[in-house]
Amino acid sequence: MDANNTVNPHAKLFYRPIDAAIRWCNLTAYETQILESDWDCPTVLATTFPQWPCLHANIERILDAIRNKELRYGALGTTVAPGTPVDLRLLTIRHSDLKWWMFHHYPDQRPSFLFSPIAADQETIRYGTYLILQADRDALQIQLKATESALQALMGELAAVGLERENLRSLAENKKNVSDHSKTSFLNVIGALVNIMLGSSTAGRRHSIFDSQASIVDSITAHFGGVTGLSKRSLDEKFAAGRRSLEQAKR
Repeated sequence: MDANNTVNPHAKLFYRPIDAAIRWCNLTAYETQILESDWDCPTVLATTFPQWPCLHANIERILDAIRNKELRYGALGTTVAPGTPVDLRLLTIRHSDLKWWMFHHYPDQRPSFLFSPIAADQETIRYGTYLILQADRDALQIQLKATESALQALMGELAAVGLERENLRSLAENKKNVSDHSKTSFLNVIGALVNIMLGSSTAGRRHSIFDSQASIVDSITAHFGGVTGLSKRSLDEKFAAGRRSLEQAKR
């Protein structure tokens, strides 16, 4: 027991749930009357003393904390491992454990048997400071997540720009290579495709629905109008050049 609590006649080394609830509700003047009742049955206690609803409520809070391993407990003052079965009339909670639980789970509660007036004020200030620091930490975490999201988006954009730059450079290099080498093979491919599309099988069955170069050009411009290199004039020139190149290669 700390020095601040020795001056309080209601403080003890350990408490039964009913002892703690009586002190928590400031009902020590009626302690004898309450202890003579069937206090180990909380529902009966609620009907026996309806004028003190906090008595039943506080016992339920203590027992709930024990069940959920939020509050250490023992038997006749000796702490036991969480989950150990203990008869309710023998179950006890050490003063220090009860104070710690009260401070963390009911920070607005400062019963005098656990907290001296001076200590209560100091701990309230410390708890208020803790809440402020926690709020600042949460705000910083939100800002950090927002910054990380923005950074990831920026990195994605930079990566996309870098990829696009690489693609453009590759296209430029390929264009240079094409310019440096003969274009005959490309023209032959174009010419062969046009002739195949306009041709027929040995049995006389047409290879496509197109019956002229103009119909092929019209279909391409209808589907891909506005695309660079696929204007009617450009297609006419490329198709004609391709077919001429293919004729020359066949000679």
